[in-house]
Order: sequence, then C-alpha cells, then structure tokens
Amino acid sequence: MSEHRRKPPQPQDGGRAAARRGQSGSSGSSSGRRAAPRGATGSPSDSYGSGFSGSEGEERPYGGRAEARRAAQRSGGGGRRRAAEPGRSGRRAAPGGAPGPGRGRGRAAPPGKKRFVDYPRAGKYGVARWVPSWKLVAGLFVGFLGSLVAVAGIGYAMVGVPKVDETATAQNNVYYWADGSEMVSTGGETNRQIINLSQIPKAMRNAVISQENKTFYTDSGIDPKGIARAVFNMATGGETQGGSTITQQYVKNARLGDQSQTLSRKFKEMFISVKVGTTVSKDDIMAGYLNSAYYGRNAYGIQAAARAYFNKDAIKLNEGECAFLAATLKGATYYDPAGSESIDPAANAGANQKRALVQMQDTLDKMVQYGHLSPEVRAKYTELPAWKNPRFNSALSGQIGYLVDLANGYLVNNSKTTKVTEQKLREGGLSIQTTFDKKKVKELEDSVKKVQKANIKPEERPETDTHVQFGGASVDPATGAIKAIYGGADATKHFTNNADVTGAQVGSTFKPFVLAAAMKWGVRNPDLEGEQAQDERTQVSPKSLYSGKNKLKIRDYKGDIWRNEKGEEWNQVNDGDESYGTPPAYRIDLREAMRNSVNSAFVQLGMDIGLDKVKEAAEDAGILESSLTGTDYPSFSIGTSQPSAIRMAGAYATFASSGKQRAPYSVKKVTDKDGEVYSHKTLTQEAFTPEVADNVTDVLKTVVDKGTGTSAQLSDREVAGKTGTTDGNRSAWFVGYTPQLSTSIAMFRLDDNEKNQNREFLKMFGTGGQEKIHGASFPAEIWHDYMEQALKGTNPTPFPVPAPIGVVINDIPTPTPSPTPSETEEASPTPSPTPSESLISPTPTPTETCFGFQCNDVGGSDNGGTDGGVTSTPTPTETETDGNSNGNANGNGGIFGGPSG
Repeated sequence: MSEHRRKPPQPQDGGRAAARRGQSGSSGSSSGRRAAPRGATGSPSDSYGSGFSGSEGEERPYGGRAEARRAAQRSGGGGRRRAAEPGRSGRRAAPGGAPGPGRGRGRAAPPGKKRFVDYPRAGKYGVARWVPSWKLVAGLFVGFLGSLVAVAGIGYAMVGVPKVDETATAQNNVYYWADGSEMVSTGGETNRQIINLSQIPKAMRNAVISQENKTFYTDSGIDPKGIARAVFNMATGGETQGGSTITQQYVKNARLGDQSQTLSRKFKEMFISVKVGTTVSKDDIMAGYLNSAYYGRNAYGIQAAARAYFNKDAIKLNEGECAFLAATLKGATYYDPAGSESIDPAANAGANQKRALVQMQDTLDKMVQYGHLSPEVRAKYTELPAWKNPRFNSALSGQIGYLVDLANGYLVNNSKTTKVTEQKLREGGLSIQTTFDKKKVKELEDSVKKVQKANIKPEERPETDTHVQFGGASVDPATGAIKAIYGGADATKHFTNNADVTGAQVGSTFKPFVLAAAMKWGVRNPDLEGEQAQDERTQVSPKSLYSGKNKLKIRDYKGDIWRNEKGEEWNQVNDGDESYGTPPAYRIDLREAMRNSVNSAFVQLGMDIGLDKVKEAAEDAGILESSLTGTDYPSFSIGTSQPSAIRMAGAYATFASSGKQRAPYSVKKVTDKDGEVYSHKTLTQEAFTPEVADNVTDVLKTVVDKGTGTSAQLSDREVAGKTGTTDGNRSAWFVGYTPQLSTSIAMFRLDDNEKNQNREFLKMFGTGGQEKIHGASFPAEIWHDYMEQALKGTNPTPFPVPAPIGVVINDIPTPTPSPTPSETEEASPTPSPTPSESLISPTPTPTETCFGFQCNDVGGSDNGGTDGGVTSTPTPTETETDGNSNGNANGNGGIFGGPSG
C-alpha cells in the first residue's frame, strides 16, 4: 500500500499507527522501513499478538489504541512503556526506549501515572467496566458523609437561636375573689399565666416525658428518626408531622413564629432545636414548653389549663389530672371531656371522654414503666378526674368590669407601694387576689335590681324615670376591705363606675363629720380672734342646743351676720321649709337635729367650729381632699362635696370602728411567675378618739331608730346611719353601718351620653312615682335589703356604749325680745343690716355663752338650701364653688379603693 493512501497520522504517543509500523518492520515488508532495534519496544507479537491478519495494513475489527497501550504496558516490564514512533525523517528510535534525537510527538507516557477516579474501570470489559470498585464506593460514601457534616456545621454556625416569640409570652391577668376562686382572666389577647418550673408539679413533667419524649433529659434536642420520617412524608405528599421531641415542640411553639409544615421550616427547626438543646437548660425548655403549649378551652400554658379544667392552681394538680392534661396536648378538640362538637361532630362528649381516658391510662402506665410513678399511686387513677364545665372567664359584663377597673385603679394609683404600674398591667402575667366577696356582690346587685324593677319605669314615666342610676359600696370596718360594689347596670354598656366618683353631691350624709369636728376640736371662743380663737375652744356635747328655725340667718363664730363678697346674707332653709324646736328660739339639741336632718343647726355649728376643721374631720375619716369643695360658703357643712360611694362607706366605717381609720382597698395580694409582687398591709390611724366616734355612732343610731332612716332598720341588730337629699332633688343617699359592715347607696339621674360634655344631674321630682326622692326612700330600701342578706348568719354585735363628752353649748336661757313690726318686714332679702335687725338679733354677750348661737334670730328670706344644698344663689359664683346647684357632674376626685396619689 502506498504511503500517500494511508489514513491521517494518529497521535504521537503511539496507538494503532505505531503498532502497524512496528509490525511492518519485523516482517520485512516491502515498505522500505527499517525495524526498530531489538528490545526497544519488545516483541511485536508479544505486544499485539495477532494484531494483523491477511495483507498488510488490514486491521482487526476489535483492535485499537487502548489495546495497544495495554499491550505495551504488559511488555514493558510492568511499566506503561509505549513503542517509539519513528520520526517523519525515517530515523530509528533510540535503543532501550531512550529518547532519541528524532523523538517528539511519539514519546511514551511517564511511568506510574493513574486516573484519580478509575471509572469506567480500566482493565475491565463489558458490564464489569461499569461496576464501581469497593474503593470508589467507600470513597463516595465517606465524601457524602463529610459533605453532610460540613453542611450541618455551616448550618449550625449560621443559624441563631431566635428570641421567644411575643405570642408565646402574651398573658392575661387573672383576678380572684376574696375566697380564692377565679373571677376572670382578662387584660390580654391570650389566656395564659406563665409560672416557674417550681410551680409545675413533677408529675406533670413526668407525664409529658413519659408520653412524648422519654429521652428528653439525655437527647440532643432532636429525634433523627422522627425528622427523617416527617421529611419523607412531606416530600412524598403524605401526612405532615410536627417535631417529635419536647425541645422541638418548644421551639415550634415559643421560638418560631412561622407554624407552617414545610421542608425549609423542618430544617430550620432542626438546627434551632439542636442549638437550643446545647444552650438552654433542660429545665428551662420544659418550663417553656408547658407554659406555651395549648391545652384547649382557650387555655395556653399549664396554669391556665389547670384553672380551665379543674379550677385550681397548677401546683395543686394530682397525678391523674397531670396525665389527663398531658393527653390534651395530643389535640384538645378530641380530648376535652366536655366535647367540641361545634368544631367537629365526631368530637362529642362521649367519644372524647373515651379517648381521654384511654390516653390518660396509657400515660400513667408509661410513667410506671419508666420509673416515674409507683404502681400503688397509679392504681388510684382509673377514671377521668372530676373536670369543670367550660366557662367564658373573659366576660366583663355585669359587675365584673367595674370590679376589675377598681382593682386596676387601686394598683396603679398606689404603684409606689404595689409595684404595679400601668405598663406591668398591660404586660400581663399577674395573679390579683381582690377583696371582693362574690356573694355580697351578687346580693347588692340583686337588691338594686329589685327596687329598680319595682319602681323605676321609664316606659311609663319617660319624663321622670329615664336616666335613673344607682351606685353603692360595702366596706369592712375592721380592715378597710371593699367587700362589694354596685357600679351600674352593666360594665359593657354603662362605662362609668357609680361606686367611684360620679359628681353626685352627698347632701346631709356629710353632717356626721360636722358633729365629729365639734366633739374633736370644739367651737371657737367668740371673744377671741385669729390664733387665740383657734387655740381656745370648747368641746361640744351632743346635748348642745342650736336653732332649728327655718330660714335661719347664719352668723360667723363671733355672732356677726355672715355676708358674701357682695354683702348678701345667708339664710338657711330646712327641708320642707320646716322649723324645729319651740318658738321663738327654736332650740333643739344636736341629736334631734341629726335625727330630723335639720340644716340650719348644722350650718351654724359648722361656722362656729370653722369650716376648715369640718373639712379636716372629713379627711381624717377617710374622705379624699380632691372630692371636697371649697370652704368659702356655709353650705359646705351640709354636703355640697362629691365623695364616692366607696369613700363614704369607708368614712362611716371609721365611726363603726370607734375612730380607727383604715383606707378602703380592693386588692389583697399580687403575684407573678417569680412570686409575690405585693401584699396588702392594713395601716390603722386614729382619726377620732373612741369617745368622739362612739358618740357620733350613738347619735346616728337615733336617725335609724326614730328619725329619717327608719326604713333601714334591720331585724336582728343595731344600725347607725344617715339619709341625704340634695339641692333640687338631684341626688339621694343612705349611708349606714353595723360593727361588721358599712354600706353606702346613692341614687341620681344623669344622662351619661358621652357626646354631652356638660353632663347634668336631673331633678327627681316624680321619679319612681314619688313626689320627691329622699335618702329614706329607695336608697334606704336598697340598703336594708342588701344588709339583711349580707349579714345573714353572722352574730349581731352591739355598738359600744359612748362615754360622756364635751360641754353643753347654748344651755343658758337668753332673753326673748318681743316681736316688732320689723320682723315681718324681713321676709325679703336685705343686702345690709337694718336698725331693727340689730334690735331683734343682738350680738350675744359672753355671759350668754351662746358661742355664736343666734339666741333670738327670727330669720330672713328664703336664700338657703334644702337638705344638703342651696336653693338660691347669693352670688354668681356660688353654683360653681358651693352647691354645684346647676347639677354639673364634672366633679373631681381620684380612683377609689385606695389613695389616689
């Protein structure tokens, strides 16, 4: 075959071309080429075997470069030596395989060079070439594991432990009645109260561990088998599964806001769980899990669950109850024994009870199996525990909303003592034990509703019976604890708490403070002025005499007619324009004046004492200064101020406890997950001596026994109290007490429409079908009905016998001048004194010992007030300062149930 007809040159390092040339040289073909020296490449027959057959250049069909290479390797002493390819110049290869001068593209490969991955496998034929060697398999496996470790390491390093999600720590505040039973959980969107691990029973921890994660205290936080199973199910579209360990469930509930079941979330959950398992203690994980898990009945966390199902604190759960609650973690809808048919008809009560019992028994058996419970204890629990029916504790209707507001107000307004700020209340997690007696709260509400239903008919009498409201409060004199209030018809509809400050004047219920001031400090000496008059006083006896005359001309303590800045006199009227006592002096003692609620006597007594001392006596009894009006006008003594029902009950409680004043309070104790936050300590102050307080009580007994308050008499015990009716018949009160309980009831008409910025107290003439509302009518009736029930079952306690006190003022007879024509002329207001007036009403002399008493005053025009107010206005400013006689309800005062700052 001619040279130019051969195939194109093959690669320089040999192959089939080199093999053919070697074969040609050894057989002495006529191609003219010389054979390579012997030993340079080995025997051609050894290298190629029968590489050719037939004529020259005819190639075997199965030959090739790879086969030639292998042949060269075998013949080269075990090395990978190739035959040298003659250069194009026709020079021979160097002997022994040494590189010759013509060597270039035909040089042999370096000896010992191997492929990094022998695949397909060299030296194997057919299928065997494609079967990987064990070395390759082992290498790949090790590489795969190494990659996983690297990925896990990078993921672990890159992932951070997220903060506990806010929704997992959102909590309610829980309010409790005085007896420790739960009143309501409110204050947040989530019914949860976080508690420490020490407050979680060990049995609860063991129940969860036994049922869900027996290796909790030894594992790394994840269950590889569980994760693999979950990943496989999600990848293949099967049923999704959550984390299987307690740590994973804690991470899911408390640290991952995303609750979706996806592959990415599963991997994220896995890495976080491992990291949480190494950075957070197991006890903290357990507490976090039990505090964040959902148990059904809108209860998040073990404490809320214990209350929802068993109405007890978590620490008091027994082994059976713990096993039951552990069962609800499987899915509360199907394990709540009360049933959840509204969610799923299959979750009826009967089916749920069976499921819950089976799951509970299984949990108890596992607790025994794992050594967490003895067989003897386990044998006690073969039935479901006694569970409570579901309750909607978040309801703030009825009186509950008022009670919660009152407790919150007490805590915040006394935050320096309670350590509870408004911010802390918003954060939740507080357990607040109040002073409220559940039974008494209901009895007070029922008493109000009974009277209201029977008498107040807005449909029949829209002009007189609309906007009628009641308020009330009941205080324990021994402690100051507020036992009950009535804030209004419904806290979700009527937002003002009528037991708190409303702006309603208290009227004649203020008179006991005037009497107490007279007996504590006494009246001033009319012959002295300034500091001397303040220092030299005469203590007043209840037997002291004062004028009960209607339209009495009021004088200052020295006997001068009192005038306002415009020179106008003050002529005090009595309720019903009635005079008391024998004319012309109309003298009555203070006991009778209190019994018949005679305004003129107490207004003049207040002037003789000094209105500053009357105010001080009210404050000493427990009335807040912020609820008291100014002392510029004589009417201050007959109740132009607006204390709350709570403070009035608390102030009268001071008399009930023989002068010992204890501020009303509504919260006994506050705790959170870390323990006690606040505990009330009763502070007792002596507002009045027992002689003063007991004499006030003795006088107030007369009011109920045979005075204006007879409708408040109780069947089996003594009562002391006082009625009160205000100017224009805009409010009416009854405040009374026994040694065990002090209660106030207020009634008024007020349009609460929030759009009305100037809320006005409306007159109550004709309200309830009565000509006029007095404290002795509906308020005293409510007081009576409530106290009969509230004190039922308690032993009657008599009031202390009062010791004699003070001096009988105005006991010396005074001359009685004959009437003069000028008497009848004084039926109209006189801006300045007339000569005849001075003849009729001479200034008392020291020998008369009147101490400001108007011995022969015949009175004047109708410029005074009714029972506790001012009928006419001597000055344009009087309505704002002195009587609030326009009915404006924007009174001042603080949150009651405790001092307001």
